Amino acid sequence: MFPDFIENLAHEVNGKNDSQDVHVISLSTCQWCKKAKRWLDERSIKYRYVDVDRIDMSEKSQILQFLRETYKPERISYPIVICDDKFVVGYNPGKYEELIKLGGN
Repeated sequence: MFPDFIENLAHEVNGKNDSQDVHVISLSTCQWCKKAKRWLDERSIKYRYVDVDRIDMSEKSQILQFLRETYKPERISYPIVICDDKFVVGYNPGKYEELIKLGGN
């Protein structure tokens, strides 16, 4: 689903709920991003994340271009939680519940 250049930058967090492809685009210093990752961790959801403030500016630009072209969000804000082909911009646990089917495999 994600291009190799993003997969190569992503860090994986293991979880027993791994039936869906979940990615988080975030900032390492963002309180809401940390809360989104904690929400996933508490539900033992496997995900991959990229903290865009810890990568090269050209790589960040590529990621933002990919997000804009692929998902067409109204705005770019962090965190961006992507599950399979759907996404949520910002911290919104209610929408995460809808996005991610818990219970997995």
